[in-house]
Parts: sequence; structure tokens; C-alpha cells
Amino acid sequence: MCMSTVDRRQAYLRERSIKSNSRHTGRDFGVRSARPGLLLLTGLIVALATPAQAVDEIQVYNAEIAKVGEWTVQQHLNYAIQGRREPDFPGGLIPNHALNGTPEFAQGITPWWEWGFYIPWAVDESGRLYSNAAKIRSLFASPDAEKREFFYGINFEFAYATRKFSDTHWTSEIRPIIGWRKGDYEFIVNPILDLSFGRNGEIDFAPAARFAKKIAEEFQIGVEYYADFGPVGNFLPLREQGHNIYGVVDFKVGVVDVNFGIGYGLTSPGSDRWMAKMILGTDLNNLLPGKSGDTASASALPMLRQVGK
Repeated sequence: MCMSTVDRRQAYLRERSIKSNSRHTGRDFGVRSARPGLLLLTGLIVALATPAQAVDEIQVYNAEIAKVGEWTVQQHLNYAIQGRREPDFPGGLIPNHALNGTPEFAQGITPWWEWGFYIPWAVDESGRLYSNAAKIRSLFASPDAEKREFFYGINFEFAYATRKFSDTHWTSEIRPIIGWRKGDYEFIVNPILDLSFGRNGEIDFAPAARFAKKIAEEFQIGVEYYADFGPVGNFLPLREQGHNIYGVVDFKVGVVDVNFGIGYGLTSPGSDRWMAKMILGTDLNNLLPGKSGDTASASALPMLRQVGK
């Protein structure tokens, strides 16, 4: 009988715990091997993760940030039309028919630095609402990335997660951003490392990518790809990895930028079979009383600075 994704991960954790107890002393950051190279990498990751992670986002970051001093807001909404029916760990949220979301607020600090925070939540298939506490992030990027042919950046996230969402309380994300634009086309990759700290901590490789074409001034169509290979150095078997491909559209309604997509899972049981996602974004100034549509449209709008996980 084939092991489920949950069983496989639990077996992995048991195996790692046994090896860790026999080899490792001091604080456990979820590193499976005591090889010097991995220990050094982990040390660097822990040091860098201090500024700032999550799963409530299905989005590929494109290195665009808010203008200096301006605030932007995004609302992320992700719904599992036909999702996995087992949690990723005992007691976790069951993805099937769950709605995950988070408001995201961000402020431009310099032309190359933006900080932000999230307040994630989810509603399960029974209608119960759960809070996933909060997370912060710090994004560094090439200035005026939206005007560049080649652009890049890196995002650090740090989060306190509740037990319904994570097997460990403290999590983090390191998300490099590399992208190219040529004419009406763009291609972006985010080779993401998801970290969790503590006894059940691990480092997951979860890359994302986007290829899109501009059809009109405020309209793009594209394909986005999201994967979760599992722990670095001990990837899950292919069928238990997460691999999802989305057809997406980006457009504007008034002063609000919209990213909408439908996703299909390529593996089973590792992927949710059918997913829907939407991101709504605007400059916070547009939401102030007395702000007219024309005036708001004239504002610098770094909407959907990070288009589409």
C-alpha cells in the first residue's frame, strides 16, 4: 500500500530526528545533515531570515515596489476547488474547499527597498475561520524594475504561524527574483527557499515562475508555475511533490489591479487538483475619502508589484 503524503513526511521527520539526535548538538534549525557546507548555508539563512514568509500567497514576485513614502495594499484570495483531503501534518488545515487569504500592506522606504506585513487567515470547508497570526517582509530590488529589460531582487519574510497552518511556530522565506522583459513578453523566476525552525523544522525548495504577454495597455495573459519539491537534500518522490500550473490574466478595474488565475495540479497526491486565485491591489491613497477616480489614476500606482505566488 502506497504511503500518503502525510505518512511520507512523518517518516522523513522520524528518520531525520533519529539522525539528528545521534549527530547534532546545540540548537536544531532543521538541517538534516551535519556536513560543513550545509551547516554554513543554514547559518547564513538564519542570519538573513531575520528581516522576514507563506502559503496564503500564490504569487510570482516581479521586483516592482511602492514609491518612496507610499503605501499599497493587496488582498490575496486562494480557493481549493478540488484540493488535497489530508493535511500536511496531523491537525493541520485540510486544503480541500478551503479559502486562504491575507491582506498585505507595503511601504516604499527607498527606490530599492520596500517593507510590508500580512495578516493571514483561512476558512475551512466547514466554514470555520482560522487566524495565522502575522508575518513581515523586506524586499530589495533593482530601482524602477518595471522599466527595465533585466531586473532582479530578493525578498525575506519572517512569520509566526499558528498550529493549524504550520508544524512549527516560526517560519521564514528567502525569495530571489530574476526577470526579463522583451517587447510585450516577460519571464520571471523565483527560486524560493521556505524555512521552518525548531524540532520539526526543515528547508523546502519551492520555486515559482511566470511567462506572460501584454495584449493591451492594461491587460496581460500568462502562465504561472508553482512547485514544492520538499526538503532540500531529501526531495519527496515526484508524485508526492507539489506541481501546479496556472492560466492567469492581469487587468485593471478602475484604480484596482486584478490578477486572476485557475490552476491545475500535475501530481497526485502531492498537488491540489483545481485551484482558483485572485489578487486585488491598489495604492492606499485611492481608498481615502474624497479621492476621485481621475486623481487616483494620476497617482503613481505600483499595483501588483509582485504579479501573481
